Amino acid sequence: MKTISIVIPALNEEKGIGPVLKEIPIEKLKKLGYETEVLVIDNGSEDQTPYIARKLGAKVIIQPIRGYGNAYKAGFANATGDIIATGDADLTYPFEVLPEAIKRIEKNNIDFMNTDRLTTLRKEVMEGSHVFGNWLLTFGTKTLFRWPYKDSQSGMWIFKRHIWDHLDVRSSGMPFSQELKIEAHARGFKCDEMPIDYRARAGEVKLNTIGDGIGNIMQLFKKRLSYGLRMPKDISEEVRNDFLHNKRVGELGAE
Repeated sequence: MKTISIVIPALNEEKGIGPVLKEIPIEKLKKLGYETEVLVIDNGSEDQTPYIARKLGAKVIIQPIRGYGNAYKAGFANATGDIIATGDADLTYPFEVLPEAIKRIEKNNIDFMNTDRLTTLRKEVMEGSHVFGNWLLTFGTKTLFRWPYKDSQSGMWIFKRHIWDHLDVRSSGMPFSQELKIEAHARGFKCDEMPIDYRARAGEVKLNTIGDGIGNIMQLFKKRLSYGLRMPKDISEEVRNDFLHNKRVGELGAE
């Protein structure tokens, strides 16, 4: 049986972490042939978040170095699943969609599945400034990287674990989310996107609209410059062919 690792970063999320963990459709995933491993990455909580997570059966990984990206890097390093799925600890992301996502990944041989919050977004769920910021950053990602999808800032992704070793994601903070998507696309992996019902968060809002927005914009331009004169699409075919060649060589060597 395969395993899906669900990685959830958390910082003082005692109001949301319990309902989030209870929502994970463990039995439905088991029927699809997947055991479930749940990792909660505690990024310095001063409340009952890690205690609640352990009580509900999650494995708690302590990442003392603050940062959204740092938390995920610690989670991915400890994940053992064939597939990794992510989402926040504040009830915003619907983990109930995981069985559908897995079916799409298997049917279409997808390497990286992004989720789209914006197409079906309800007005009361997200502040207008955040909606504009998401739109602006997605537009910038599309323009600079020929990224074809609708939500560059979504925090829910489902992807095959092996691709993580082939991505160069350096962000330690909020830009981690967009950089991960850019890398998956630019490195030539097969990507897709599915709409989800994004919900109002439980607990205190931690996003710094101006500070995080500026940081994300700066990272976009820095990332684009790192690819040099060629667009990622030009790099993708070379990287993808190298990856497939190395994979075939490895498979032959294992015979």
